[in-house]
Amino acid sequence: MTHSPFIGAHVSIRGGYGQAARSARESGAACFQYFPKNPRSLKLKPVDYRDAQSCADYCREQGMASIAHTPYPTNLAAGPGEREGMVASLRNDLEIAEACGSAGIVVHFGHFAGMEPLQGYQNIIQCINDTLTGWEGRCKLLIENMAGNHGQEGMTLEELVKVRELSRYPGKIGFCFDTCHAFASGTWNPERTGELLERGERLGYWTELTAVHLNDSLYPYGSRRDRHAGIGHGCIGAPALRELLTQGPLRHKVVVMETEKGPDGIHRDEITAVRGWFGGDE
Repeated sequence: MTHSPFIGAHVSIRGGYGQAARSARESGAACFQYFPKNPRSLKLKPVDYRDAQSCADYCREQGMASIAHTPYPTNLAAGPGEREGMVASLRNDLEIAEACGSAGIVVHFGHFAGMEPLQGYQNIIQCINDTLTGWEGRCKLLIENMAGNHGQEGMTLEELVKVRELSRYPGKIGFCFDTCHAFASGTWNPERTGELLERGERLGYWTELTAVHLNDSLYPYGSRRDRHAGIGHGCIGAPALRELLTQGPLRHKVVVMETEKGPDGIHRDEITAVRGWFGGDE
């Protein structure tokens, strides 16, 4: 990685992984996120090593970084009857992302759907353990904080750190911090950003942070509603996002926007604006 900061957005793999990397670069991005397979299905996808190598080679040549995002149906907290399918899908995602040279695969914390919390946490840890058993790649499992729209689980940094700590393979696990989710859940109050930074430092959360989902929020603080807004066009606002992102713990991470594309069909304007927050660091 030669670019700092690493600012980019989610891109389509319609033309393949290599083309996704090139499209991201053409929009001015230094990093990008992609779905390794159909985002609405856990059906396994054969790894196209030639296409993936094209992506990895291009990113290495351009000094770019990437992360993958697991399909929406993925639920780490699923019970034993569904776990085998979840684990197979997650391993498939890891294999594709590893071949593409990506830093990790982002996975939602999981939702309990009415089950006892203790059982839900046990299911998450078991699913993670099963997924990472025998995994020797550099690509990590990146657990994302939740907004609270599906329940209270996964909203706090404490939960994420504890699940990693209790897993069998903490060294293969990192975190992805979503700004909209943190705001919606009440974990991050932009009026007290210092408290969030201190808590994350005390817990050791920032040390294991690999990626950031930089999203404004359509709904107010503590609403527990997960709806992204364009940077500076939501309830968080550009000044608060800038204050957080330019702090030491988040400053050199892979930062990806999951917002609506601009009039030109890409995120060029947002990427340019966010890169401007860092002044001469580029």
